[in-house]
Amino acid sequence: MSEPVIRTRGLRKSYGKLEAVRGLDLEVGAGEVFAILGPNGAGKTTTVEILEGYRERTGGEVEVLGVDPGRPTAAWRERVGIVLQETALEPFLTVRESLSLYAGYYRAPRSVDEVIGLVGLEGQAASRAGRLSGGQRRRLDVGIALIGDPDLLFLDEPTTGFDPSARRQAWAMISGLRELGKTVLLTTHYMDEAQQLADRVAIVAEGEIRAEDSPENLRGSRAGPARITFRLGGGARPDQVPGVGPIEWTGEVTGSGPVGLIETSNPVPAVNRLTGWALEQGFELIDFEVRRPTLEDIYLEVTGP
Repeated sequence: MSEPVIRTRGLRKSYGKLEAVRGLDLEVGAGEVFAILGPNGAGKTTTVEILEGYRERTGGEVEVLGVDPGRPTAAWRERVGIVLQETALEPFLTVRESLSLYAGYYRAPRSVDEVIGLVGLEGQAASRAGRLSGGQRRRLDVGIALIGDPDLLFLDEPTTGFDPSARRQAWAMISGLRELGKTVLLTTHYMDEAQQLADRVAIVAEGEIRAEDSPENLRGSRAGPARITFRLGGGARPDQVPGVGPIEWTGEVTGSGPVGLIETSNPVPAVNRLTGWALEQGFELIDFEVRRPTLEDIYLEVTGP
């Protein structure tokens, strides 16, 4: 991994007797999209606010862009962009006017027109912020965070409340930040979002990191057996299915259409034998599916009781 943009060692935050963050160690490299996952109350927001320099820590070491965020400087602030979960834009300013306003706060901002293009708001540049859709307002939020040309962006639940189409568009925009060389720290409740966007994820529960790695490595390191499910069609009976290991049947197993479940660490031989048998005998395997553990399965395993 490249030199860390974010590094914490033994980070702690207490509110009286409540310990919200418990000795958290974290490193985020330059150019990474890093996602923090966890249930409500896990300590995600507290951790991020400490990294942003908006909340004091109780103990531990923290370094963001080479600076202790507990003692931020104006120059450091210009290198950090923040997109909150909820923002209050000036509704009567246009997209271009909003970005121009925030550009005036920086010594060397990006071009307003360039940022409009980066966040895909070319067609709404003259539209008032109050008339934008939810997805367009989120694009403007990211544009405001980008206008100062920061090295690091914090995105807090960037697609909460979006419809599927708007979420996909937001994902494409966030992926584009990596191409700009930006480092992104993302918090999200959506497992598919973390799977799609993040180079690495940290799953946080009760103020501690319970698991940390790339989404694929997390799935591989904790992978349980693959689950093969199918429903027999064409009049096939369970007793005709070739031996592929233990099969759990549900439904009316004496008639057509029972559902079979096979759990195996090596699904390829079972799939090959089942599909070969079905083709040879002219039977259907309806709703045939091979499913390996998902990031959501790992998340539930790690954060569950």
